[in-house]
Amino acid sequence: MTLNDQPDSVFADAAPTLDTAWTVRWIRRSAEVLAANRAALNTLDREIGDGDHGENMDRGFQAILPKLDALPDETTPGAVLKLVATTLISTVGGAAGPLYGTAFLKASGAVGDAEWVDAAALVSLLAAARDGIVLRGKADEGDKTMIDAWTPAVNAALSAQAAGTGVDVVLLAAADAAARGAQATEPLVARKGRASYLGERAIGHRDPGSQSTSLLLRAAFDVLATA
Repeated sequence: MTLNDQPDSVFADAAPTLDTAWTVRWIRRSAEVLAANRAALNTLDREIGDGDHGENMDRGFQAILPKLDALPDETTPGAVLKLVATTLISTVGGAAGPLYGTAFLKASGAVGDAEWVDAAALVSLLAAARDGIVLRGKADEGDKTMIDAWTPAVNAALSAQAAGTGVDVVLLAAADAAARGAQATEPLVARKGRASYLGERAIGHRDPGSQSTSLLLRAAFDVLATA
């Protein structure tokens, strides 16, 4: 099946709406997934970095959870994303806090005060998040960083949206592409971050930031099934 042959929605019923409720479920699901994968992310990071990526991501997202409970009813998706951004920046150590914090902050700005996110806005959200990371981390695709998951995700989302598909197909395309991008970091030589000091010794190891990116985007799609 080609992209143009894909249905408007991957679900039997109408495509779910990406509203505030979805945004909150995404962040809650992300916290669950990151907690479950904390040790695995730490192991990836230990091989080419400081060994604390899983710990840092888990701590940051756990800090977000009580704040979600206090959100007022009129909260928009953008406001939720901004909350995530400020919490990650203030609680997550290492490079992950500033990078993911900037990503969520730029994503928040991309959707503005809209009450829900359509396919075009979803692409803008993902692209803004990726561009924020590029701006903050000065990394390009091929540098063995989380950008190697984000850029394929953005490109796949853009192609799906251009084909006229719904938000669920766009998000699924992004999640699948991010997973492939994370795997594709394994044979790369790192050119940014602590891993860059290892030279060719980094070959054969997956970038932990690309893996956490894949987990976050998969969580974003998975919660659609329970909408």
